[in-house]
Amino acid sequence: MSSTTTTTETEKPNIGVFTNPKHDLWVAEANPTLEDVKAGKDLAPGEVYVAVKSTGICGSDVHFWHQGHIGPTMVVREDHILGHESAGIILAVHDSVKDLKVGDRIAIEPNIPCHTCEPCLIGRYNGCEKVEFLSTPPVPGLLRRYIKHPAVWCHKIGDLSYENGSLLEPLSVALAGMDRAGVRLGDPVLICGAGPIGLITLLCAQAAGACPILITDIDEGRLKFAKELVPRVKTYLIPRGKSPEQCAEEIIQAMGGNKPRVAMECTGVESSVNTAIYSCKFGGKVFIIGVGKNEMTIPFMRLSVMEIDLQYQYRYSNTWPKAIRLVQDGVINMDKLVTHRFNMSDALKAFETAANPKTGAIKVQIKNDDSLT
Repeated sequence: MSSTTTTTETEKPNIGVFTNPKHDLWVAEANPTLEDVKAGKDLAPGEVYVAVKSTGICGSDVHFWHQGHIGPTMVVREDHILGHESAGIILAVHDSVKDLKVGDRIAIEPNIPCHTCEPCLIGRYNGCEKVEFLSTPPVPGLLRRYIKHPAVWCHKIGDLSYENGSLLEPLSVALAGMDRAGVRLGDPVLICGAGPIGLITLLCAQAAGACPILITDIDEGRLKFAKELVPRVKTYLIPRGKSPEQCAEEIIQAMGGNKPRVAMECTGVESSVNTAIYSCKFGGKVFIIGVGKNEMTIPFMRLSVMEIDLQYQYRYSNTWPKAIRLVQDGVINMDKLVTHRFNMSDALKAFETAANPKTGAIKVQIKNDDSLT
């Protein structure tokens, strides 16, 4: 049994944004059907129906579209729905759900772990051996009008905007990195990459009291954006033709001679990882958030003789309540990050904008609309 909402939120057919192994991108009808949503049909215990209101395009979405895979296991093998940064409103709840009600505004944590494997049982469910992570093939993503999801992974956001609700997903990535990297008050911090994750990591480093902070990128426009976001940050434009060792020397100079205790690497690019390694002080840490190629060459002996820890991250766990508090209390302000907005029927244009560095896009958001065309 379930309780359902009025039809004001459920007047349009369900549509989604698809890609496939041929790298096509299109909008078409998707499940669940409008009829099932309106009737609250097929909800299992613990499940809810959600009207998705705002969804951000992640770099991984573009990667699945253009390359068709991330690493050797996450492969687009059939028609596949993208998107995993979403917020919306509860439309229907199974009678077993007591913590959510119709009309609640929520952000969607896009994973369904098994709750029985060792990583789940020790609270690190991002390492779940059987996780279904929405948008990672073959699990369909959130770029739909309506989705069915476990209530436990729908987090109430109160009066936060749907845009800020959808940005809680990349904020969770940054928070997981900050927690595990152990950034402390007064730490010199290097952030490699001024894309959305790097910029949100910059906001977190500022809130944590890191100083000085320097952020790098190959795009001068993104560094300018970073400076507008956090005026006290130092910036470094990665020059062509210089080695990681040379770049590291110039980064240290730009930081007033301070070597980073922590480098937050948000690109996954080999040269950037190596620059971070050569920049860090003795006993420092390079924390890699970025997704890179399957294999890369790193300066092993530099890590060894400098006792630099090299640490990695896979998604996040237990971050969403903290993320909501930080945004609600104004500690983290992400209002400037959304630079472009599109209706779902304009998904191709939205993805082209997100994928093209010349557009100056930071975070592109897709909204619901009432057309398939």
